[in-house]
Amino acid sequence: MQVMEIAGGAAAGGVLGYLWHRLVGCSTGACPIVRNPYSSVIWGAILGLSFSLNK
Repeated sequence: MQVMEIAGGAAAGGVLGYLWHRLVGCSTGACPIVRNPYSSVIWGAILGLSFSLNK
């Protein structure tokens, strides 16, 4: 597995996590993951990393 594939998966997940925060978000503020853009990016990067490792 190449390092660039792993880093690309994490980066793509982070971007998608940020987009999820901006486009969908949480109107009430009660959502622990998407309430904060930093946590959305971190969770998105973790998911992207896990998808890139499972190839």
